[in-house]
Parts: sequence; structure tokens; C-alpha cells
Amino acid sequence: MLRLVLPKGSLEQATLDLFADADLAVTRSSSVDYRATIDDPRVDDVRILRPQEIPLYVADGLFDVGITGRDWIEERGSEVTTLGTLPYSKATANPIRVVLAVPADSPVSSVADLARVGTGAGGAVRVSTEYPELTRRYLAEHGVAAEVSLSYGATEAKVPDIADCVVEITETGRALRAAGLAIVETLLVSHTEFIANPESAADPERRHAMTQLLTLLQGSLEARGKVLVKLNVAGDALDDVIEVLPSLRAPTVSELFGGGGFAVETVVPKSEINVLIPALRDRGATDIIELALAKIVH
Repeated sequence: MLRLVLPKGSLEQATLDLFADADLAVTRSSSVDYRATIDDPRVDDVRILRPQEIPLYVADGLFDVGITGRDWIEERGSEVTTLGTLPYSKATANPIRVVLAVPADSPVSSVADLARVGTGAGGAVRVSTEYPELTRRYLAEHGVAAEVSLSYGATEAKVPDIADCVVEITETGRALRAAGLAIVETLLVSHTEFIANPESAADPERRHAMTQLLTLLQGSLEARGKVLVKLNVAGDALDDVIEVLPSLRAPTVSELFGGGGFAVETVVPKSEINVLIPALRDRGATDIIELALAKIVH
């Protein structure tokens, strides 16, 4: 039913891991194969291509759905339907930022200051970036004359000899700081998105299939870093136990058969479990069980 395109490159492994977690495992003959399959009746065809190209292909109807970043949607100016965000990136759950960076010792502290440091023709600012269209639009909106050149990588190394500044992506800013650059503006905060061809998304049957896939993917992401805690507690200690329990919502409390106390369960952050379990036992909880979670679907 659906033709799906997934990103190759920096997002590739994180995307394959997500689909495996969502019980939509991607199978291919080798790690360099661009064709793949998913054993699911809703997915007819899977390709793995560069995320820069995915918005164009989805907009043109070559694929029904795809995964790419908001940065590439904006760069390409593609008309696609965003079905939902998927909070993951190469190494974290954080979005990436498309930023303007200058040498750390530069007098530039904002985009408005760029006009003072331009070394290009007529005083234009030389900018190196993998996002030339996004950069041109941003600088034009701020009245900055610029010579924008396309970078094919190692963008941060081009300052100051080849460029006065760069527009680059970052998750933490660490690589830019290591290159002696300082961030002065954020052009865009980019999340990974599940996008669709508008015509495909308008078809009720295909839209339903897209929504079901998105439910599995978002449910898997929601479960990351969380565990289910189950325990028993006597009635006179129930309030003390509930007091220390974090939860997505109110914890579930059920009376045990025969009135011997209560069973309590709740979802908590995995990062807190090493402190939480001893605290629960100190307050009278017994039979404490910690269970891994595969999906949380709201």
C-alpha cells in the first residue's frame, strides 16, 4: 500500500533502530543496499536515500511517506504534509539547530552585525553552508548582502580563509566550539518528521495506514528511558508509597483479593529507578517489580 523512504547517512542507524523497536524491522541484503523490505501489510516498498532528497521525492509522489528533518524540508521548499514529529536525532532525543557561527574572536554578536565584517565583493559577507537556499532567505530577510556558497562538508574549517561565517547544523555546539567558532544566531530548530505526499495523505485508506505506522513509531519513542514499576503495599502505608511515586498520570491502585493490601503500578523514568526502589521499600512496599517497556501509546 505505502511506498516508504528512509534517511541514509547520519540518521540511518537511529532510524533503523527505531523501526526495529516499533516492530517494523527493516530488512535488506547488505548495509549498503538502497532497497529494503518491512514485513508489514501496510508497506509495499522501502528505499533508503539521502535525507536532502527525501522532501523532493515525497512531494513529487515517488513515495507516499518518508522520514527527514525539518531542515531539509525548509531548504528544499517542498510541499509535503507533516504527519507528526519523531523526537530523535543521530545521538540524542534532542532536535538539531541550524545556526550561524563566526570566529570566536569576531566582533559579530548578531546577524545585524554581519554587514561590518563582509570581505566579499562590495562588502558582501562570505557564507559557507550546506543550506544555501535557507541561508539566502534568512539573510535577505535581515537585509544582509551575502555571497552564499554550497559546502560539501567540513564547513566549519572554511572560516576565516574561505568564508567569513558558516551556517551549520549542531546538536550540542561542541564541534563548532572545538573549531574556534561561536554561535550568534539560530536560523531553525529542526526535528525529525514523518512526512507524506499531500495526495497520498488525502486518500482515507492510505492516511489510516500512515497514522497507524506513526502510532507505533511515536509509541516506541515515548517508551524510551521509562520502565513500569509494580508493587504491593499494606493499606496503612499506601499514602507514604504514593507520595514518592512519579508517574505519567496518577498511579494505578487496585485492592488485593481478600483485602490484604493494594497493588500499585506506574510508569517512571529509568534514570530515577536506582533511587526509587530503595525508597519504596523503606516506606513499606513489597514485591517490587521493574519491567522494561516497548511502547507507550496515549
